[in-house]
Amino acid sequence: MAAIVLIAGLVHAVSLAWPFAEPFDGGAAWLPARGVPLWPLQWAALAVLAWHWRHAVSARQALWQGWCFATAWLAATFWWLVVAMHVYGGLWLWLSLVAVVLLAAFLASYYAVLGYVLRRWMLQRPLAWGLAFACCWTLAEGLRSWVLTGFGWGGVGYAWVDGPLSATYPWVGVFGAGWLAAALAAVPAVWMVLGQRVRSVVLAVCAAGLLLGWLLPPAAQNFTASSGVLRVELLQGAIPQDEKFEMGTGIPLALDWYGAQLRSAQSDLVLAPETAIPLLPYQLPGDYLSTLQQHFAASRTTALVGIPLGNQQVGYTNSMLAWGSNPALAQWRYDKHHLVPFGEFIPPLFKWFMRLMSIPLDSFARGDLGQVPLPVAGQLVAPNICYEDLYSEEIATRFAKPDQQPTILANVSNLAWFGNTVALDQHLHISRVRAMEFQRPVLRATNTGATAIVSHTGQVVVALPYGERAVLQAAVQGRSGLTPYARWVAAYGLWPLWALCLLLWWGLWRWQQGSRP
Repeated sequence: MAAIVLIAGLVHAVSLAWPFAEPFDGGAAWLPARGVPLWPLQWAALAVLAWHWRHAVSARQALWQGWCFATAWLAATFWWLVVAMHVYGGLWLWLSLVAVVLLAAFLASYYAVLGYVLRRWMLQRPLAWGLAFACCWTLAEGLRSWVLTGFGWGGVGYAWVDGPLSATYPWVGVFGAGWLAAALAAVPAVWMVLGQRVRSVVLAVCAAGLLLGWLLPPAAQNFTASSGVLRVELLQGAIPQDEKFEMGTGIPLALDWYGAQLRSAQSDLVLAPETAIPLLPYQLPGDYLSTLQQHFAASRTTALVGIPLGNQQVGYTNSMLAWGSNPALAQWRYDKHHLVPFGEFIPPLFKWFMRLMSIPLDSFARGDLGQVPLPVAGQLVAPNICYEDLYSEEIATRFAKPDQQPTILANVSNLAWFGNTVALDQHLHISRVRAMEFQRPVLRATNTGATAIVSHTGQVVVALPYGERAVLQAAVQGRSGLTPYARWVAAYGLWPLWALCLLLWWGLWRWQQGSRP
């Protein structure tokens, strides 16, 4: 039984983004391309766990099954952390593997505990059990994305970015879609004990919902309208990570290449990735920044560039600076708010672990939540850095003030830490979901990929090849207006969703208690 659950967890990871490419697939036409999300696999894998939880002989067995499934799923989802720790951080390979498995095992504990709770207070009514399973699963997803600043990478809702449940993103977001995915996965576990009439109703509801989501055109859910066109240039420097912070190789290459591309830009906005300028301002050649500032002060182009700021006394920030002819830009900057554990801040008791690796600038200060967007040619661009776009509730705070609601989202990243792995594809899907939740186009400027433009319907309009040093030039259409998801999350955060899950589970349990003789 444990082997089946472990295999299901591995399949669950594969469903988020197919990780294999040539020569592994041998070019077989029947295999998916690398990075493709496979929602049927997600449903099937989670259905295996639901079946095991439903038929667990004890709460302890349910806990063990949930822990095995989630550990395998999460470790296989973000295995690429090994690349950052071992290849670029210099940590021993065995210790890197152990660290990833331990992280996955810790995060898996949320699912294990809620599996225990679900079995301990078993709901006998099959439909009630299926709904309770969806609630418990969604609450575990929420805990994983929130506790200790959270690490929600690989949530089940992202597997449906090309599936029928993507139609629910503008209403309930990725967590709401995850609840529906879990409810669908619970159906096989209770199917045999449902009455014939109830089976017919469940089958009709599931089929109608999936068919509607599959056939409903994006235009039918247009909650936003065009706010004009912005011409953009997205820079992908492809600086090798093992050279990026080296004075004799990567640093001069970055300063020369990005400097040249910034000065030659002719668009409304030129966007350079996270730490495109890899040095603190006082470490740069004396006139480097001032020359760029003076250039854009006399230009119609606005530049938005990733650069670390600060010093040891005031603290460091992972930031973005803007330069342009608008005098207001002289004071504009964006400081990353949601920092990466072990990459940008050290959790308590783990300083010894960071000393084993050679990762520069591993302790940053947080920027404020809900920083003002960047005004560019009639548009408002809201940037975020690296995996900040994983947290839609934080992005939603940018929509709270009507006069500051962004018309375009922008993400700048440096995923070269993880090599040419499926991490790049997974992050692209995250941006696609954010685009659909808020119905805003997303600009992605990265060091090695995926540098792309995502439309407000979540489609990749154009993208650069991974690992290629190039400039992406295109026009993007800004959007104004709010989706239902943006409205309620901007006002209340995700708390209504968590409260509904708790209330529904409690109501189902009370209903069962009241129905007993």
